[in-house]
Amino acid sequence: MRSESLAVSIAAHRRRRSLDDLRACLLEFVAMPREERIAFDPVELPRRYTHPRDIEVSGLLSASMAYGRADLFKPKIAALLGAMGPSPAEFACELTPLRARALLGGFIYRFNVGADIAVLLTGAGKAIRERGSLEALFAEQLSRHGDLHAALSGFAAALRRVPMAPIRRELGPVRGLDHLLPSPLGPGAAKRLNLFLRWMVRGPDGVDFGIWRTIPASKLLVPLDTHVGRIARHLGLTRRKDLTWRTAEEITAALRQVDPIDPVRFDFALCHHGMSGACPLRPSRQTCSACPLNEVCLTGRRILARARNWTTSSSRVAGRKT
Repeated sequence: MRSESLAVSIAAHRRRRSLDDLRACLLEFVAMPREERIAFDPVELPRRYTHPRDIEVSGLLSASMAYGRADLFKPKIAALLGAMGPSPAEFACELTPLRARALLGGFIYRFNVGADIAVLLTGAGKAIRERGSLEALFAEQLSRHGDLHAALSGFAAALRRVPMAPIRRELGPVRGLDHLLPSPLGPGAAKRLNLFLRWMVRGPDGVDFGIWRTIPASKLLVPLDTHVGRIARHLGLTRRKDLTWRTAEEITAALRQVDPIDPVRFDFALCHHGMSGACPLRPSRQTCSACPLNEVCLTGRRILARARNWTTSSSRVAGRKT
């Protein structure tokens, strides 16, 4: 019995030490300056505005359309925001189907057409007119449903609850509305909606805005994409390979052990660590040796250990030959 208790105690100590190492490394990693990465991120677009309502509307549009390559979707979003004038919120609140046709006639980006965007903007304007802000709409859904998944589903459903016939008459049928504003959410990670929440809720810190004061950052879920999922597996935050809500919950739960109050604070840094190529799809000795996370990265430690063993073996062989 004493040997079993000792084994349990040793295992618990090792887990605590591993967590302490991960916490120290991640906190140092997230503190590294990344201002230059803003230009490669959709968050750059709502950063043009200062009024909270304008940040909300431009943020919702930018996050919702942030799929595919950034160099393709960012010009599309920027052109729309430019045509909406100095106040996206005012534009959305005053939007009519006829004005929507002037802005969105002929618009297309991958799955989405002008009618889809018209629904999103009309819904956002309606929410601001009726409740004062998009924050009030989301807070209402969170209070009603209790959990984040249902609240986001209700938030998207409320935005979609606009008169459709006039929009169809001016812009034709919607095409990718279920992709733009999915409701119900289903098992997917809802990356773009969680990205919008991250921007609005946490911060302000030079990346995120922190303009929503009624929702604590501890309730957020990591906006899971391929980069975050891959690096999370390298770090041992999850073993799951699917990009589902369950995987996002698992990664967030692991990050919550590092920072219970603000677990999603690491998302931007981890995502851009992958996007920038610093952590490539196929890590190598060169990339891992230069990585600031290599001390806590399972993959990096394995690659570097293999390289050291190979170097040692080669040296021994060379020594015998001489």
